[in-house]
Amino acid sequence: MAKEKLSMRKISEVLRLSLEQNMPQRRISASCKVARSTVADYLDRAKAAGLRWPLPEGLDEVQLDRLLFPPRAADLPRPALDMVYIRQEMLRPSVTLQLLWEEHRVHTPDGYSYSQYCKLYRDWLGKRAISLRQEHRAGEKLFVDFAGDTIPITDPVTGEISRGHLFVAVLGCSNYTYAELMPSEQLPDWIGAQVNALEDIGGVPLVVVPDNPKATVTRPCWYDPDINPTYQEMAEHYGFTVIPARTRKPKDKAKVECGVLIAERWILAALRHHTFFSFAEANQAIRTLLKRMNSKPFKKLPGCRQEVLERLEHPVLKPLPERRYELAEWKKATVHPDYHIEVDGHYYSAPYNLIKQEVMARFTRTTVELFHKSRRVAAHVRSHQKGHHTTLLEHRPPAHQQFMEWTPERIISWAGTIGPACAEVVTQIMAGRPMVEHGYRPCMGVIRLGKRYGNDRLERACARALKLNIASYSRIENMLHNGRDRVPLPAEPTPCPVGGHDNIRGAEYYQ
Repeated sequence: MAKEKLSMRKISEVLRLSLEQNMPQRRISASCKVARSTVADYLDRAKAAGLRWPLPEGLDEVQLDRLLFPPRAADLPRPALDMVYIRQEMLRPSVTLQLLWEEHRVHTPDGYSYSQYCKLYRDWLGKRAISLRQEHRAGEKLFVDFAGDTIPITDPVTGEISRGHLFVAVLGCSNYTYAELMPSEQLPDWIGAQVNALEDIGGVPLVVVPDNPKATVTRPCWYDPDINPTYQEMAEHYGFTVIPARTRKPKDKAKVECGVLIAERWILAALRHHTFFSFAEANQAIRTLLKRMNSKPFKKLPGCRQEVLERLEHPVLKPLPERRYELAEWKKATVHPDYHIEVDGHYYSAPYNLIKQEVMARFTRTTVELFHKSRRVAAHVRSHQKGHHTTLLEHRPPAHQQFMEWTPERIISWAGTIGPACAEVVTQIMAGRPMVEHGYRPCMGVIRLGKRYGNDRLERACARALKLNIASYSRIENMLHNGRDRVPLPAEPTPCPVGGHDNIRGAEYYQ
């Protein structure tokens, strides 16, 4: 390419001075006020075009320019690129424009350069719908959210109306949409809806993009949000990554925003005149509408959501795990001084050496597990009895374990080694308490008096207490301390015989 574009007059002058006057290029450059390199370039082009002086008559500027600057192969029209094919291939995992361009050059060696190829594709992409500007790979992202509007559910008995919340999940590549009506937006319904969505899709994407509800994010943050432990556990079970959308950034989840809008038009609006008496009935109607929506052909691309799901998404989605995720909630708790923590009104034991330390309680419908520094330290069967305790013996301190090993039979048998009176005393002490366990401590106190005063004295003291009907630890201990166990009991008084006597008036006297 010439460094300067000269007019026909200057080109003619350069050719005349060179071809007719045989003037050196340096002098031509000075005479025509043109760079020497430009003079050399035009003379080479004239030689290649076979031009002689004088120039042919009738040669105009356009014809001269065409002779000096013939079109190159790169400037010739090229076949149009199949942009729809490029778009569909770009949806496949790991496919790049560089790879597609190299394949293009293999089939078309004189095709577009890489920069032209990319520019043409991006120009085409920019003219499509706005939702296509984000490149979503097959099997890469699932966007989840709740719709703003609700569906009323009428109780068939009371007529009371509750509001059903519409959960929506949209796959980034195929736009395949799943929707389900849930009683609330709380954690159990949020998790349950996503488990159902994954099973309906038939696989697991790499990333799930939720909004920032409390059921998902315990502490919103642009850079490092805290994911709810239950939601994180679910993600680990299925093997996907949770990347919440940034707060107040709806474009981060434009797919689901659009999906929610479509769901509201195709589902909520379509069902506005229906009256539902159960969530099952409403979800059956929603499934019918979803099937029709996912089978509806795209307007600007070939195929439909269902077809793209099966053709592009299914081959790269990760398989579902063998076991369905069981909802497990998490709770931080500090171990009480009685080495128990509270979950839903019931108390569960933890190892006594964790008193006043923080543990994480993981509880499902059937189990309660306690974790300390990510290590499981306890497991219990879930109980729904409010105010009651579930305690494992190994969680108690050694002294408490020894106490809990006591039983009424064992205590009575132990007292029987001292004597029958002692066994009878402990039996009466336990029988006189509202709960038999409340009598363990005083009974053990009575038995241990034998170590201080001897078993013989204790047996006599117990026999004396039984006759006087004062069977208790304090009375027996006081009796032994004062030595009254050695004092014989007074003889019982002889009963007075009942018979005739002048001083006995009889019943007739009062008639």
